[in-house]
Amino acid sequence: MDRKRNCTLCGGAVMMLLLGHMTTALEVPLDLPQPPTITHQSPKDYIIDPRENIIIHCEAKGKPHPSFSWTRNSTHFDVEKDSKVIMKPNSGTLVIDISDEKAEAYEGIYQCIARNEHGSAVSNNIVIRQSRSPLWSKEKNEPITVQRGMSLVLQCRPPAGLPPPIIFWMDNNFQRLPQSSRVSQALNGDLYFSNVLMDDTRNDYICYARFPHTQTIQQKQPITVNVLDNSPSGERAPSFMHPPGTHSTATVLKGDTLELECIADGLPTPDISWSKVNGELPSGRFLFHSFQKTLKITEVTDTDGGDYRCLANNLLGSNHHIITVVVKAAPFWISAPQNLILAPKETGMLTCRVDGNPRPKVTWSVNGVAIENSPKDPSRKIEDDVIILSDVQTGSSAVYQCNASNEYGYLLANAFVSVLAEPPRVLTPPNHVYSVITNSRALLDCASFGSPLPKITWFKDSQSILDGGSYIIHQNGTLEINVAQPLNSGKYTCMASNNLGNKENHVYLEVKEPTRILKQPEYKVVQRNGVAVFECKVKHDPTLLPTMIWLKDNGELPDDVRFELGSDSLTIHDVREDDKGTYTCIRNTTLDHDSASATLTVVEATPTPPIGLEQPDPPTDLELTDQREHSVQLTWTPGDEHNSPIKSFLIQYEDSLHERGIWANMTEVSGTSTTARLELSPYVYYSFRVLALNEVGLSEPSVPSRQYRTNPAQPDMNPSNVKAVGTSPDSMTITWKELTGLESNGPGLQYKVSWRQKDVDQDWNSLTLANVSQYVVTGTDTFVPYEVTVQAINDYGLGPRPEVVLGYSGEDSPTVAPENVQVSVQNGTVAEVHWDTVPLSTVRGRLKGYKVSYWKLRSLHKQDSEPEKPRVLIFSGNETEGHLSGLHPYSQYSLNIRAFNGKGDGPSSSDQHFLTPEGVPGPPAEFKVRNMDLDSLIVEWAPPLEDNGHLTGYLLKYQPINTTDELGPLKELFLLANETSITLDNLKYSTRYKFYLNAMTVKGSGPTVTEEAVTVMDEALIRHPAVKAGKGSVSPPPPPPTPLVTQSLQPLLHNAPPAGRMFGSVNSSVEEDHAMICWEYSGPDRNVFVEYVVDNSKEPWKTEFVNGTRTYQIRGLKPGMSYRVRVVAKDHSDETVHSTEELLITVPAMTSKQVDIATQGWFIGLMCAIALLILVLLIVCFIKRNKGGKYPVKEKEDAHQDPEIQPMKEDDGTFGEYSDTEDHKPLKSSRTPSNGTAKKDDSDDSLVDYGEGGDGQFNEDGSFIGQYSGKKEKDTAEGNESSEAPSPVNAMNSFV
Repeated sequence: MDRKRNCTLCGGAVMMLLLGHMTTALEVPLDLPQPPTITHQSPKDYIIDPRENIIIHCEAKGKPHPSFSWTRNSTHFDVEKDSKVIMKPNSGTLVIDISDEKAEAYEGIYQCIARNEHGSAVSNNIVIRQSRSPLWSKEKNEPITVQRGMSLVLQCRPPAGLPPPIIFWMDNNFQRLPQSSRVSQALNGDLYFSNVLMDDTRNDYICYARFPHTQTIQQKQPITVNVLDNSPSGERAPSFMHPPGTHSTATVLKGDTLELECIADGLPTPDISWSKVNGELPSGRFLFHSFQKTLKITEVTDTDGGDYRCLANNLLGSNHHIITVVVKAAPFWISAPQNLILAPKETGMLTCRVDGNPRPKVTWSVNGVAIENSPKDPSRKIEDDVIILSDVQTGSSAVYQCNASNEYGYLLANAFVSVLAEPPRVLTPPNHVYSVITNSRALLDCASFGSPLPKITWFKDSQSILDGGSYIIHQNGTLEINVAQPLNSGKYTCMASNNLGNKENHVYLEVKEPTRILKQPEYKVVQRNGVAVFECKVKHDPTLLPTMIWLKDNGELPDDVRFELGSDSLTIHDVREDDKGTYTCIRNTTLDHDSASATLTVVEATPTPPIGLEQPDPPTDLELTDQREHSVQLTWTPGDEHNSPIKSFLIQYEDSLHERGIWANMTEVSGTSTTARLELSPYVYYSFRVLALNEVGLSEPSVPSRQYRTNPAQPDMNPSNVKAVGTSPDSMTITWKELTGLESNGPGLQYKVSWRQKDVDQDWNSLTLANVSQYVVTGTDTFVPYEVTVQAINDYGLGPRPEVVLGYSGEDSPTVAPENVQVSVQNGTVAEVHWDTVPLSTVRGRLKGYKVSYWKLRSLHKQDSEPEKPRVLIFSGNETEGHLSGLHPYSQYSLNIRAFNGKGDGPSSSDQHFLTPEGVPGPPAEFKVRNMDLDSLIVEWAPPLEDNGHLTGYLLKYQPINTTDELGPLKELFLLANETSITLDNLKYSTRYKFYLNAMTVKGSGPTVTEEAVTVMDEALIRHPAVKAGKGSVSPPPPPPTPLVTQSLQPLLHNAPPAGRMFGSVNSSVEEDHAMICWEYSGPDRNVFVEYVVDNSKEPWKTEFVNGTRTYQIRGLKPGMSYRVRVVAKDHSDETVHSTEELLITVPAMTSKQVDIATQGWFIGLMCAIALLILVLLIVCFIKRNKGGKYPVKEKEDAHQDPEIQPMKEDDGTFGEYSDTEDHKPLKSSRTPSNGTAKKDDSDDSLVDYGEGGDGQFNEDGSFIGQYSGKKEKDTAEGNESSEAPSPVNAMNSFV
């Protein structure tokens, strides 16, 4: 039989309540005047649901009842003026109706102030933020192609929500994607493949983001992955995908959960394992997730800091990554300030002790006002985290606020000081009855109030109770009886007294008998379909009402009629295979419980009855012999074995002096022994019993032996785990683990605590204490070593010589700043800093290192939008140099250095300023290319967001891309710094171009941005040209575009002009209709002009004002002309005082563009002559027709009978082209017949020849724009002619 016992004693709920009261702040009855106390407030970080009204809680108590007001973003929030906001009656709670408003309008930092005539209490800063679940940004995911065996990362990148979303991956059927050691989701939501398989090909990798506050889910566009097998990756050793490299750092707050992640690629799939360098993983607080890729450590402590190694291993090798964990801490309380009740003329102290990493800064306020801005109070003295109030006066009540903050959070506590005179009153209800179990601890409460604080005195049956022995009177008046016995039952009286009176109260203590199981359930082996009966007989106090609970395998019994519950038994009828297991009976009362278990084994029924195996009978005839001071011999007689040999005997003992009713295992001997020598401790009342064990289980315990009492003796051991730790600059706390009652060896157990400063010739300081496990030594020097001992003492003497433990008194912050701070700038982004170590005598603790704070003051090129927050680098130990990385080029920085120890930071050195040199600029912004015309593109950009110095210009490169994605020749243009666009002419039409743009400073070119664009397609060229039968196209290919022309007389980067000259070098860049002039000038920017004139011309110089730049663009120049250009500076009288040398530039002719023939005079004249001739012919034909005559040409045609020149109409005998039916047709164009054929006329001047069979036409102004190419040929392919009139521009492009 396996028995498990668990006894809860002493009325646990009552005990915890009283212990809690022993440590809580003093409560003032609400019928007495008192300052406000905040009783309920909303959390510091309050995320609201925009679909519901905003409720910001603020409740407080006080006498008189406090009034309430609010601030929002540190300014007064007038609730009365906002109709959407109401304040609950007699409360500070705000209810904001946002049904017709956007919740964003009420976001901010709120603080509640509760005030009455005795002071003002403030709430925490309550940050109100609206929950957000933004949509995924629109994007198009291109299919991902990867070779089999390669690693792959599918990025999720969810929208930032409040609070952050929960990420998971699913397919189109809303089924979670399977994950394994090969495929897993990282902490940031990305999906990692250590190596891909062919089965990973799919088009529905979908990342979902669930926003828990609004319970909404957003979906990313599906990602398609195609796995190829034409060039698979071979097997390889592991390498880390995340985090990259060999080392990384993680920061975690104390008390939070730390999650470290390592994801490796490799083939075969690597296995991941974790270890801590120079240490062990914290027992019971670490877990592995995501197939060992994530290490999770809960409730982080300072000891969890350090290096962690993750190891990736497969058949081809291994690789490791080190993660350095840095543990920081938000402020936490060591001793929060408590309400203080003082009588007039009394002295009190408010303490606000906190800790954190970095060390929190503590500030005090009184009634919500910073204490340095509050009225001076001569009775108040401030010493860091302590306020001492002395000789207080009536009417000086107030509420003090302590605020402790560091970069990771803050703590705010209100504590009022109430000055009043009040006679004692007892707050504990009268005649209260306390019930506890024998041998447990009893706590009798005597909560009281008075000013001055009352003194508490206890009486039992009119006899005074002194603090000591079995009674302890706590500071709050609670009476503790460590081991309650029935004789302690009775009436107790507590009396509260001060100089204004006395008040007493009566309570009663009842000590009950413990609940004990007398007959425990026994191990059962039952055949299937048989009956199993478990008995559980219990003894309990008759005044307590017991209940019985049965469990199966620590769970509820099956809901089955076969299970029958009796008052003290469980019967299972028709036993089945699934009934096997462990059955436990639990007997509960209102004060304690007891439990015992037994196992049921179900076997198959056999035709022959099995040998009856049972647990052995208990041993009998226990006898104590050979009695000595610290040992005794126990003998016994074994009981019946019941067909199973006894394996061993278990000897147990009870100490009725210290733990009555508790049986503990003492030793175990073999089953063949009937005697045992028992080693005993002094000052114990022993009773012994023996249990026998065979294959079936343990027997019932034997009848206990007679009691054997050992004599008291001096302690034979001292307290363990002695430590001496400094808690403040002038104190040291000595702690130890107390001895148990069994280890005390006698009555009157105390501890002798001794200490002395190490290496100083002085005597030991000693103090004897009882019932405590620590002592605070005050008045110590700062951070000096001490030798400490703790020795046990009882009424019979001292314990052994204690071991000397070395400890240190508390640290204090360093007093001196590092000196000789020097900064050496390496480049635009890195600087090196050096400093001298501080003297060890000024550290006042263990020097942990130095903190270098540096921040950007301003940019040397542009106005910063806001100042940069300081960055802090920590250098451990005695390091005296370090590198500052991540600096911005061409900026001014400042830095200071301070030493720090375990207490905090020392003073900072004076700020050192330094400048970073120019660097290469960032990429140009907003780079885009627009179509302008057939052969031109407009390139536009914006200056870089990060100039990193003075821009000297831009370098634009471009090249064509043919249909096979091959790149053509590369062209370069240098552009000035003030240009943000350029038009590129003479490009190839219907051609894709790739553009590259860099910004430049004196340090070189910055990153390249690229863009691609296509020139407009020439519609004329995509039409099929006319083709005559038997001949090919005669349309000539378009000529190549003429490249841009760039002239440069001198290099673009040049030296300063010589002394005495204001102008330096001049250069130019010339295009078809304009020229760009650049120059150097060291004089004033006012009155600078560009002058130019046509070369060899007597025209006056044209003058254009420059307006303070070093570049100018002259527009309106005529192609093919040469110009003389100069830059001049003039005085106020418009006289030239400085001038550059004249520059001769030539504007290229427009050879790249074809001449617009429709605007040429000779062509217009020719077309007019042809039109006049046609008009004359039409008039003659009209006259001839009216006269009935026929043209001589007709007679000649009839004579020759040439079929090629027969008239179009033969039935009426008229001239084909000028028949009467043609007279009314429009002259606009002559269309080719629908079959695409046309007859050629003998005349070379026919309109058909000039207009190419109907394609020629007149513009709106009457000008002819048809194609002119001599004899034209018709396209015989039916249906190839466009139904749309040809583009005039395209027609002109083919006219040569």
